[in-house]
Amino acid sequence: MVLSRACHPGPESALTRTTKEAPCPFEFSRLHRHPSSGSVTTDPTGGDVPPNTYSTHPPTARWTHVALRVNNIDATIEWYTTHTPLTLLARREDPDGYGAWLGHRDNVDHPFLLVVSQFFEGHDPFGDSPHAVLGPFAHLGIELCSREDIDEAAATAEADGSLAMPPTQMPPPIGYICMAKDPDGNTIEFSYDQGIYATVQEVWG
Repeated sequence: MVLSRACHPGPESALTRTTKEAPCPFEFSRLHRHPSSGSVTTDPTGGDVPPNTYSTHPPTARWTHVALRVNNIDATIEWYTTHTPLTLLARREDPDGYGAWLGHRDNVDHPFLLVVSQFFEGHDPFGDSPHAVLGPFAHLGIELCSREDIDEAAATAEADGSLAMPPTQMPPPIGYICMAKDPDGNTIEFSYDQGIYATVQEVWG
């Protein structure tokens, strides 16, 4: 999917880039373990506090990620780097499974990532729970730069069978949208003129 250059600068393929090994932050599993830490949990009643893994931390509390459990991490990475402007930041493997982080390379000061985790058989801490997916209303939203980008996103999704809703003009503030399904069935909305970017610029800019 080739978006307008101002919206998607087109960095090298996330699947071929060499990334630094980094942990996948999936709570309650060893996929949350940082490679250099000696311990991942601290006894609330006492005990040694493990050293910090990283030297840099946010100056204020941040909303940093949405996490999805997936069945095939390679298929998931391929889908998101093909259909969306997200690129691969890091991926890793540990005894419990695979993890990956995807996001925007130009969002360094205020990172917001899509975290995906594929657990090995018998290692999913929520293995007895239903494998929930986003939909039909719950979704991940991506605001594009033009109506043409929406049409192109829909055409790309239709070509591989992942289109869930063709380009449709909706009443304000929804805008011109289409929807697709990722390999696990999660709903992804592509929008133009939805106003999220414009409203943030106007109110908080």
